[in-house]
Amino acid sequence: MITNNSAKKSAANWTNTSPYDYFNDFISLHADRYAVLLECIEKLKLNCTVIPVEGNKHIFIFPQGQQSLRSSGGIFPFKGKTPFLFSAHYDRVEGSPGANDNGIAVFHLLKAAVSFYSKGTNNWIIVFTDKEELRPGESFEEQGAYSLAKKLKTWGLENARIFNFDVCGAGNVFIFSTTTDSILKNSESQNINKVRDEIIKLREYALSAANNLRMEKVLLAPTPFSDEIGFLRAGFAALTVTILPETEAELYQNMLRSRGDFTDLIISGKIKEQNESRLLPETWRNINNASDTISRLTPEHFEQFVNFVIKLAAG
Repeated sequence: MITNNSAKKSAANWTNTSPYDYFNDFISLHADRYAVLLECIEKLKLNCTVIPVEGNKHIFIFPQGQQSLRSSGGIFPFKGKTPFLFSAHYDRVEGSPGANDNGIAVFHLLKAAVSFYSKGTNNWIIVFTDKEELRPGESFEEQGAYSLAKKLKTWGLENARIFNFDVCGAGNVFIFSTTTDSILKNSESQNINKVRDEIIKLREYALSAANNLRMEKVLLAPTPFSDEIGFLRAGFAALTVTILPETEAELYQNMLRSRGDFTDLIISGKIKEQNESRLLPETWRNINNASDTISRLTPEHFEQFVNFVIKLAAG
């Protein structure tokens, strides 16, 4: 049996291993994250296409040998099919290193992509989205995922199974977000039943993958807004996956049980107000600011996350 201390020791030099050897450059406060990410992707020899949408630069990774949007004459790969679309935003709040939000999820997906290539897994797309972080006063229609999702429809990807990964570097309790459930309760959209059913299927699929990997620490709970809201506003079902340390997850569960209004505080955004934000898990309080550093990450759990993504894609 591998002890926690052994796992920590084996993960001590993780930033020297590929693709994480680019991570310190990526989270530097003065880094051009877009440029660093493309350099890393080129070194890994991944099949990459950058697709600008309304001023945002989204980075797509395709399976080895799959035609890109350019080489196929403008026909998007997987048109009319049901690929897995794994997303993670690569932008960050100004002044934050963005180690956990959302640098580490980006690099985990790069690690998964390398594994997909070696295993010959082909039914997937990885997209690193731009402009997930909104400035005060901006609406979710200004989120990069919203305009991107509208494009996905024109490209014939209405049936893509979208899993969005955000803040996945600290802890080992996987949280499958239920935020969209609460939003859909009050929706008057004609498409609501279809989207709700698709989200349920995504969640059940994620639970099945976790069960197959014998992951015991899984929680269904509302989470702070991420790209899944932009996808939802455009009519796409998407499931956000995030991670918390075990002690924080337990406290969060207790808070949800004891405060009937806690979910509403998260959905409304009022949880960000000073007198309420203290109730959030510490990991979530330390993103979007200077505290989101590499020291808060727990590399002994990184392999579990990458294995989970690989399991999702395996079907």
